[in-house]
Amino acid sequence: MAFKPADNPRHTNSWYAASAKDKRVRPVLEGETEADICVIGAGFTGISAALELAERGYSVVVLEAERIGFGASGRNGGQIVNGYSRDLEVIASRYGHEKAVKLGEMSLEGGEIIRGRVAKYGIDCDLVHGGFFAAFTDKQIREMADGKAHWEKHGHTGLEMVSKAEVGKYVKTDRYAGGMIDKLGGHIHPLNLVLGEAAAVESLGGRIFEGSRVIGLDTGETPVVRTDKGSVRAYYVLVCGNAYLAPLMPEVHGRMMPVSSQVMATEPLDARLIESLLPENYCVEDANYILDYYRRTSDNRLLYGGGIGYGGNDPKDLTGVIRPNMLKTFPQLKDVKIDYAWSGNFALTLTRIPHIGRLSDKVYFSHGDSGHGVTTTHLLGKILGEAVAGHAERFDIWASLPNLPFPGGRTFRVPLTMLGAWWYGLRDRLGL
Repeated sequence: MAFKPADNPRHTNSWYAASAKDKRVRPVLEGETEADICVIGAGFTGISAALELAERGYSVVVLEAERIGFGASGRNGGQIVNGYSRDLEVIASRYGHEKAVKLGEMSLEGGEIIRGRVAKYGIDCDLVHGGFFAAFTDKQIREMADGKAHWEKHGHTGLEMVSKAEVGKYVKTDRYAGGMIDKLGGHIHPLNLVLGEAAAVESLGGRIFEGSRVIGLDTGETPVVRTDKGSVRAYYVLVCGNAYLAPLMPEVHGRMMPVSSQVMATEPLDARLIESLLPENYCVEDANYILDYYRRTSDNRLLYGGGIGYGGNDPKDLTGVIRPNMLKTFPQLKDVKIDYAWSGNFALTLTRIPHIGRLSDKVYFSHGDSGHGVTTTHLLGKILGEAVAGHAERFDIWASLPNLPFPGGRTFRVPLTMLGAWWYGLRDRLGL
């Protein structure tokens, strides 16, 4: 089945775009307008912030260069994975026990925000509960057990270790030595989620303009955001472009690297087959540095992702990268057709911790969720909204975390990061 761009214009060739519930094209901003808040970017961070603010009674305008959910928010694996891209014990060793405790208190909130908004606004996004972390080696199992003990100190009671004999309860494969389930994890159709949240913003009076790329930003006392055909004057501006943020704002863009991940979706499978592969309908991600992730879809496809492209570069043959890994996990799918294959960029920071802060007293930003964006973006979007509303305590905790430039600057950041990834990938292959 081929995706027809006319079916959902300016979206990538994904199963998500083809199966989106809401394919309306929002208007382009034309002329001058005003709002309490102008949000740049209609992905999870921007829409989460806009919804938080609209619920508080603020007038909100969202500017999107392409379409709602055009970037990583509408292309990712659709997994609700709690926590951050660095474990809380790593955060404690880097930034101190007190900040680790504060971040730990927030670490489950992203998933709670998603589930709460789905229920409150009746968002149809195929929400399913439960996730499985798969381990290849005894070392990875020990690391999961240590992580579980640390998580439980921060109030996470939904984790259970899984022995090798029990793996088949969650995934029918011989690849894994065991793992861990997270009952507070889960999976969703991410594009339908962000579209549903956007509709909620609009229901509260918010305005969303698509095809309205920002070409200028005055960060002064009364910020003005300019597009090709219009402008927004606002009391506050939130910059939420993430990996798709143009180099218009080097203070933000220069401290992150776009990284691509590849995803594909099979043809619809026989219900008995897909249910035998993933009996509990949990989403799965493995514990390798360059990991695979996969899950069932609502129409019985296997959605399988993995791979990595530093600098946002994609392989020529997306299916050729992912399909061999899928067949290592499920060799019984060797004759199955692939209907969709796509990629998307996420923003990576050197610390693997989100970069959140202020460009001026009236301009805030958040980006760099580093591969844990589905939940973290919802949390940080809410925190941006809180800060604008005068409650910046949680914002200031995140903003206090140091953000470092990549070594080698823009010229050498990709090759140096690739070298590090090669080393960790080698360790995975050797079981170290």
